[in-house]
Amino acid sequence: MARFKAVSHEDRLSLVDHLDELRTRIVVSVAVFVVAFGLCFWQSDLLIDLAKAPLPNDHDQFITFGVAEPFTTTVTICAYGALILALPIILYQLYAYVLPAFSAAERRAILPLLLFIPVLFVVGIVFAYFVVMPAATKFLLHFNQGQFNIQLRARDYFGFFGITLLAVGLIFQLPVAVVGATRIGVISPAQLRQYRRYAYFALAVVAAALPGVDPMTMILETIPLLLLYELSIVLARAFGQPASGALSEPSTQEH
Repeated sequence: MARFKAVSHEDRLSLVDHLDELRTRIVVSVAVFVVAFGLCFWQSDLLIDLAKAPLPNDHDQFITFGVAEPFTTTVTICAYGALILALPIILYQLYAYVLPAFSAAERRAILPLLLFIPVLFVVGIVFAYFVVMPAATKFLLHFNQGQFNIQLRARDYFGFFGITLLAVGLIFQLPVAVVGATRIGVISPAQLRQYRRYAYFALAVVAAALPGVDPMTMILETIPLLLLYELSIVLARAFGQPASGALSEPSTQEH
């Protein structure tokens, strides 16, 4: 029998109970993804038009190779769209599974931050769609164009489009992660300021590892990361004080 009952920090669960709860949350996540995929597949023409919108006007036609590629490419872009739609709920299922491992004071410190997760994810998606993608595609498609016959392969472009939106949406979760860490006493605002230079370097490495190998895309992905880090410091100073008793309550009981 799958578990739908909320688990508290005081509950003592067996390994079977843990696995049962994990299975339930995986089933819910998969079901949400399947529903989102069905919606995206139903509106695949609209989804493809939305994905093409950031492209320059002279590069809005795609080529495909092989008989099956139009179908497989459509399935791919629908899968990316479904993941973007379902990810806030999937993240909630993940947080809900690990949250009982924290003490009551730690949960009180973290729970308000969970409300910002879907908001920041949507903001990241919007930023990637309206800022990163147009600038990146314009730079890449017109770079040294006199030497190449530039044609867009549908599968490659939609893969780049989907991964970029997902990656930027996820990195916009940085303030939540930082404030959450300060709320439970893992790190302090003073330490965030002290190690700012190292954090900048690490964020630049993260931006370089994100989709897009051109300097334009890297700059557009690095700037919001640095701003988000500075915002995280401000929010940590304002709201990131450890919750009363967050570090003093014993957390020896099993989840």
